[in-house]
Amino acid sequence: MDYTLHQLRIFREIVKTRSVTKASKVLHLSQPAVSIQLKKLQDQFEIPLTEVIGRQIYITEFGEEVAEACDRILDEVYSLKHRTLAYKGFLTGQLKVSVVSTGKYVMPYLISEFLGQNEGIDIVMDVTNKARVIQSLASNEVDFAMVSVMPTDLDLDSLTLMSNKLYLVGGASRVEKLKKIDKEVLKTSLLIYREEGSATRQQMEEFLTKNELPVIKRMELTSNEAVKQAIIAGLGFSVLPLIGIKNEIANGSIRVIPFKGLPMITSWNLVWLKNKKFSPAAAAFLKYLRNEKETLIHDKFQWFEDFKP
Repeated sequence: MDYTLHQLRIFREIVKTRSVTKASKVLHLSQPAVSIQLKKLQDQFEIPLTEVIGRQIYITEFGEEVAEACDRILDEVYSLKHRTLAYKGFLTGQLKVSVVSTGKYVMPYLISEFLGQNEGIDIVMDVTNKARVIQSLASNEVDFAMVSVMPTDLDLDSLTLMSNKLYLVGGASRVEKLKKIDKEVLKTSLLIYREEGSATRQQMEEFLTKNELPVIKRMELTSNEAVKQAIIAGLGFSVLPLIGIKNEIANGSIRVIPFKGLPMITSWNLVWLKNKKFSPAAAAFLKYLRNEKETLIHDKFQWFEDFKP
């Protein structure tokens, strides 16, 4: 046997996702690269690990046993890595964070220097919608969550990080063509929503209710990136967080539309279950943010604080 840890990691992800395509996305590899490594691993066993029926990949009974062995091997490798670093005096462990989808424009900047200072700490960051974030927090699957709208049904502690501003936006070509965008224009335009459970959707619905705007034509999309592309294509208008459209504003493809009552302002908050028993890695991260957040926000997000439509 001459399989590699890389092959084992790839196979474990294929088993988890039941898909070469999904595994390649999680691992940030091309689909052909994942397929090649799967074949190299398979070539070392006389019994099939997988089988393809139609376009669906299935894991054989033997493949499931190999996957369990992969878990044990990789867990031991992970443990050895951290024990080695601990002997060298480094803080070690795993930090688990769940982040609402727009938070992906914030959290990497808040955690980058911390990880650079603590090479023994690994991070697992799940970027998803608000409903899934709250679920992972409630079930104690994560150390922290990052949200812009605070859950009301959980007993939480929190650290406010920075403001979150939401504006009415449209594609540049559509905004230029219409020239003036008011309630009458919005009443007859396609309005582009995030999916149910999204905090951005909640804010957009509050905006429409406050302005007594009936929704005649609507489209629902499951990510901010999809909403942005629909807006750039000129399909309609939406209410989006400013933090996620920096590049599109800079290149002129999306325009922020001045509108009475906007921006809607909430706050980005780091939240955790009250009385949560932190690991050393989680406790160190919270201490780091409390001490450094003002500097981090000033250095990384001054453009956001200074923005005016």
